[in-house]
Amino acid sequence: MTTTQTERDSAAPTLSDEAVEDYLKAHPDFFDRHTGLLALMHLPHQVGGGAVSLVERQVGLLREKNRQLERKLMDLVQVARDNEHLSSRLHRLALALMEADGLDGVLATTQELLRSEFKADHVVVRLVSEQEAADSPHHVPPDHAGLAAFEELFESRRPACGRLDKHQLAFLFDEHADEVASAVAVPLFNAGRLGVLGLGSREEARFHPGMGTLFLGYLGELVSAAVQGGRGA
Repeated sequence: MTTTQTERDSAAPTLSDEAVEDYLKAHPDFFDRHTGLLALMHLPHQVGGGAVSLVERQVGLLREKNRQLERKLMDLVQVARDNEHLSSRLHRLALALMEADGLDGVLATTQELLRSEFKADHVVVRLVSEQEAADSPHHVPPDHAGLAAFEELFESRRPACGRLDKHQLAFLFDEHADEVASAVAVPLFNAGRLGVLGLGSREEARFHPGMGTLFLGYLGELVSAAVQGGRGA
């Protein structure tokens, strides 16, 4: 009695979907050795009711992955360009501070260049000083109540970006506090707490928590050194 193909197929052991999946996972080169199967296999198309071959599906996935990589590359290129621009701005500020005459010159140069180079609407420097506090709007005594709002800033020694709280805004920007929608607070140090550098903008998106703080940290170190030099001039 002759066995038909149908009978042979029905007699063959049946593999579950899980078994096929496990096998393919264990043998990822399976289709490399059986390339002819790729053209025979079809997958449901996600759009519409048609079907696409496995090869077409793989090509589509590779194209999408390539587009994602291109977008990531462009993002990295933009970050590199932004960093280059920031480096140039810090360099120009450093040169200008080296030429500044005394502490008043340092403070005026810092405010002028940060407004233009960093596109800040308001730039303030609040220095902690017992002797000079009564004579200058830039100086506050060590026991000034407003400094309490910056305890965490001084402890972390890292700039804060985004929306500062109302006490921080009032201390830094005084009567202009209500105009500031986003801001940066940079701690200034010498041997101890030297003060706070504040940059404020009327735009909510200008300074945000996702900003990198590396260059802002450099900015704080640069201004701190210039203030110390200006005090000794």
